[in-house]
Amino acid sequence: MQREVTGWFSPALNEHMNIAVYGHYGFALLLIPTAASDYLEYEQNGLIESIRPFIDAGKVKVYCINSINSESWLNPYMNGYEKAVRHQLFNDYVIKEVIPFIKESTSPNNEIIAGGASFGAMHAANLFFKHPDYINGIIAMSGCYDLSVYTDGYYDDNVYFNSPVHYLPQLKAEWHLSMYRDSRHIHFVTGSGAYEVPDYSKHISAILASKNVPHELDIWGSDMPHEWWVWRKMLPHYLETRF
Repeated sequence: MQREVTGWFSPALNEHMNIAVYGHYGFALLLIPTAASDYLEYEQNGLIESIRPFIDAGKVKVYCINSINSESWLNPYMNGYEKAVRHQLFNDYVIKEVIPFIKESTSPNNEIIAGGASFGAMHAANLFFKHPDYINGIIAMSGCYDLSVYTDGYYDDNVYFNSPVHYLPQLKAEWHLSMYRDSRHIHFVTGSGAYEVPDYSKHISAILASKNVPHELDIWGSDMPHEWWVWRKMLPHYLETRF
């Protein structure tokens, strides 16, 4: 498996940001870390190895970026406004810096699918719903799509416009909705075991259904907890059966 770690100084975030790239060809899978972890989290927890056959076969090329959650919603020493601004800067980093990097390093006709587990799933979904012209779909595993769950009571426009279950019900822009409807890959998957909350995925699924947006809601059994070994089963399954 071809593997490269690179990075650059991000103008949006005003700091150096690393990115790990796995593979040589295929559609681009952009993975956003869980919680306060980093660009090597998916490798270190065995998820990259679990999808290695698809990487080696040239079906998918994987891009793992850093999170800044510890500089935003998960930083107890920042006030809410500063956290919200930092979150928005992270979105700018992904769209204005990471997406062009991906397009330069893969075929321009290849799709870009955002993915992640837990808090990474929320980020992936938000990035897709806000920017369907740049990101073509999502594989969201075990996510909560209500950003206010993470904001310790803080709420402003930056929270609203980055919380899919808040802004999607009010969305009437046909431009966005038509791009969602054209996507072949809107997948929400969750377990029902310990520390999983299937209602989070059901909630966003109901919103999308009300907008006539085709998508997949896939709820696995009560023997599937909020754990890495479950995500190591979920992601290969989706790469094999949906792509």
